[in-house]
Amino acid sequence: MYFREHKPPHFHAVYGENGALISIETLGLVSGWLPPRVMGLVVEWASLHKEELKRNWGKACNHQKPDKIEPLK
Repeated sequence: MYFREHKPPHFHAVYGENGALISIETLGLVSGWLPPRVMGLVVEWASLHKEELKRNWGKACNHQKPDKIEPLK
């Protein structure tokens, strides 16, 4: 997430030269592209951390530093 975020609430996922914006609410693709396997891992991670992502979205919109979220194990 970046400090100058715009709606809808989302986060950025980057894999190599590919990137995507993922909706926090639906965990669906807003824009961009990731390989299907990577997209699956991103959605799995996001589903485990949805509440943290929502809190971080609020922080980013208020120009506060988002909290670190644990990676997928």
